[in-house]
Amino acid sequence: MRRLRSIRSLSPRIPVSASPAPIEVAAALIFRHGQLLITQRHARSHLGGLWEFPGGKRESGETWEECVVREIREELGVEMAVAGLFESIVHAYPEKTVHLKFFRGSLLAGEPQPLGCAACRWITRAELDQFAFPAADAQLLAKLKSPHIVWA
Repeated sequence: MRRLRSIRSLSPRIPVSASPAPIEVAAALIFRHGQLLITQRHARSHLGGLWEFPGGKRESGETWEECVVREIREELGVEMAVAGLFESIVHAYPEKTVHLKFFRGSLLAGEPQPLGCAACRWITRAELDQFAFPAADAQLLAKLKSPHIVWA
């Protein structure tokens, strides 16, 4: 028993580090006339060049809904109304984990302009496969391809 104690005392202590909290991101699914609005990430950003659903990081003290409305205003220069939560996903990339909440929304004012993104486009369900999206969006994309989801 005494020998075991001495061996244990010689073993290195490895600090237990808590994994960082996921990055919280709110994004919008804005449909119009059977089309969905997507945006392209700037080439020099994380996952640069990929297409995504417009939105961004939630700030401290901000609700998810407030976040998506603010991000859409900043990124696209439009006002939107939030119609409800569509999907919530947690995805672990090698360098970070993201918690994404996708909200259905509708445009209230303005026409989307690429102010905080490289480009924006309206696409149909059939066109979804023509665009490269981040891995975190795979589950959402599968759901959006379903004929049971109304694109209105």
